[in-house]
Amino acid sequence: MYAAVSLFVLICLTASTHAEQHSCHPPNMTGIMSVLSMKGDVKTYGTFVYDSMGKKLRFRSNETTPTTFNTSLSLDLLVFFEEEILYEIDSKNQSCEKKALHSTMNSLDIPDDAKFLTTVHAGSASIEGEGIKINVWVGTETGTKGFYSMSETMGCLPFSTFYFSGSTTLLFSHLDIETEIKDPDLLTIPSFCQGLPVEETPEGTVNSFFNEFM
Repeated sequence: MYAAVSLFVLICLTASTHAEQHSCHPPNMTGIMSVLSMKGDVKTYGTFVYDSMGKKLRFRSNETTPTTFNTSLSLDLLVFFEEEILYEIDSKNQSCEKKALHSTMNSLDIPDDAKFLTTVHAGSASIEGEGIKINVWVGTETGTKGFYSMSETMGCLPFSTFYFSGSTTLLFSHLDIETEIKDPDLLTIPSFCQGLPVEETPEGTVNSFFNEFM
């Protein structure tokens, strides 16, 4: 957590703004995602698969999470952003919850209405091979009170996302990214989830990717 906070401070101190920038969307991806609370706990750590064109995402908490991580959430999520459907999957018990999705935002893909904040160098800009150039975008999540700061590499790969909602701040970090979908079957609905009705959403509840980690 402290390294993440230090990076955020470094970004703020070394920022250099540009007059105009346009967000870009990532390619298909497979990688690792960790989610940390700024209160000091690791929410979860696992693998993701993202279909950029189809707007589909699978995230699964990793059974081989490093033992130094005491994670508080075990999640298996399948999200269809265009269809606005989210599945919470329990493969062990062969059960599933199908929910209406109220926000199409996620930590991997910068929204079209995001505002460009700055371009920064993580590491060193003066030593060859010792830095990475990152674009930072900010905005609010439609339909919620959430505020985000999202960072991407110059090649449109997601670097990190800070998500702020009420008294909660989460840091999403994306690691070991490969620009391919290694297992397309992970983006299909499991047989025991097929044909389920959409569950009723309790009044005042907002179903979103980010809220799954709260």
